Amino acid sequence: MNNILFFLTPKALCAFLYDDYTMRQALEKMETAGYAALPILNHQGEYVGTLTEGDLLWAVKNMCSMDMRQTETKKIMDIARRKDNVPVRVTTSMQELIERASYQNFVPVVDDKNAFIGIVTRRAIIKYCQQSLFTED
Repeated sequence: MNNILFFLTPKALCAFLYDDYTMRQALEKMETAGYAALPILNHQGEYVGTLTEGDLLWAVKNMCSMDMRQTETKKIMDIARRKDNVPVRVTTSMQELIERASYQNFVPVVDDKNAFIGIVTRRAIIKYCQQSLFTED
């Protein structure tokens, strides 16, 4: 298998944040989605970063003085993020995809115009490898 689209969770099925969301909107979206990290997109559909629960926790402490009401006015793009998940293009090799997934829970996938088209989760890759290794011939 050398086509990463086989592993893709399309944008329509992904939880994500927009770059103009407030911290409160991000907290609510993450709570509802149940994920510890979500991709951030701009309104042109381009991937601009990754926000984690840890990023939000430190931002509440440092930017809001532990006052949750202030999360309604602070924008997520003002949060210092520890690291952004590095995206790949649809033409990326499986070797590079697996390398990225070894450091990231999910790998954002963008097209030739840098538009976000979905994610590849580490879980999808492991599941494929498990099936490939343990399927009887």
